[in-house]
Amino acid sequence: MTQEYIMKRKMVLAIIFSIITSIALAVFIGLYVDECNRVQETYRTQFNANLAHTIDSVDSYLDAEGDFEARYRRILSDMSSADSFAFLLDNLTEEQKIAVNELHTCLIKYPEQMKERERMEALRQTLDDLQSNLDKGFEEAQDLIDTIDKMGH
Repeated sequence: MTQEYIMKRKMVLAIIFSIITSIALAVFIGLYVDECNRVQETYRTQFNANLAHTIDSVDSYLDAEGDFEARYRRILSDMSSADSFAFLLDNLTEEQKIAVNELHTCLIKYPEQMKERERMEALRQTLDDLQSNLDKGFEEAQDLIDTIDKMGH
């Protein structure tokens, strides 16, 4: 065996290994992208489920005759979960994430104002549009937030 033959053989092996490594890298990148999409879909499902629970809680609050505090706490809990999942979603803009967060903040900080029937009905409509993935839901959320007197209780 000559030195030239040995070098050609090493070069062929290096090329084969680089091709195999490139293929493996492409496969792992594809698997990573697929898993990221799957995780985002799970987050979207959980976000919508929490919005549905919040809508049910608002309906229960509006139809109730007693124990409004427990029903309001349930609205807070469900909205908190939806708010958490909103920040994990990649397909929402920062403004949309902030609108959901501010809606949750208004429920926490201004319960006396948010407990008014017309605001609860507006909240229910907003959540319904958010669950339907309509852009107007975020605009309605911002409109509802703007009606809150942030200097009062």
